[in-house]
Amino acid sequence: MNFPDIYRVVTGHDENGNAIILENGPLNTVMELDAVPGTTFHEVWNTGETPAQITHTQEDPTLGPVVLPPMKSGTRIRFVDIPPDTEEFLTQGKGKMKDVFSKVGDEGISTVKEDSPHPLMHRTESVDYGIVIEGELTLIVDNGEAILKPGSVVVQRGTNHAWANRSGKMCRILFILIGGQYNNELAEALC
Repeated sequence: MNFPDIYRVVTGHDENGNAIILENGPLNTVMELDAVPGTTFHEVWNTGETPAQITHTQEDPTLGPVVLPPMKSGTRIRFVDIPPDTEEFLTQGKGKMKDVFSKVGDEGISTVKEDSPHPLMHRTESVDYGIVIEGELTLIVDNGEAILKPGSVVVQRGTNHAWANRSGKMCRILFILIGGQYNNELAEALC
C-alpha cells in the first residue's frame, strides 16, 4: 500500500508583522531506512528549544541529517511508514540495529540484546506522542504489548520499546517528540 505524500504549510510574518504563507507543498526531507526497507521517515518540523523562537521567516529545520530523538529542550514532528515485519528481519535484525540507529542520530539508543522481544528495541529520553493514522502496530515494552489501530494514541514516556508490524499491511504513524529528562530516581534505576 502506498500512502499519499505528506503536504506541509508553514506560516510566518512579513516585515510589518502580517501573517503570510512561507511554504505550501511537499516535505523537503523524506528518508527510507536502508536496513529496514519500507520504513520511511517524513520530517515535518523541529524546534531546538522551548519556548521555540518565532521569527519573521525561518529556514526549514528538517534539512540535513535525519535524527531520531528531539533535541534536549526541543520538539520534532514526523510521520513514519512502517512495513510488516519479515521473518528475516525478526531473526537477523538484531545485529544491524546499532548501525540503523547510528544513521538516525545515536546508536546508543538501541537497547537490543540477544533475548530482546524485538530487534527495534530502543529508548530515548523524551516524551513521544504516537498517533496511528493508517494500519496497525503493536507497541512492545519490556513487560507488555498493546495493539494500536487508527486513532490510537500512545504516550511513550522514555521507556524501552519497539514498534512491531504484525498486520501484513503498511502502517503510517505520526510522532510528536518532546525532549525530556529522567528524574534522579528513575535515572538511577535505568543504570
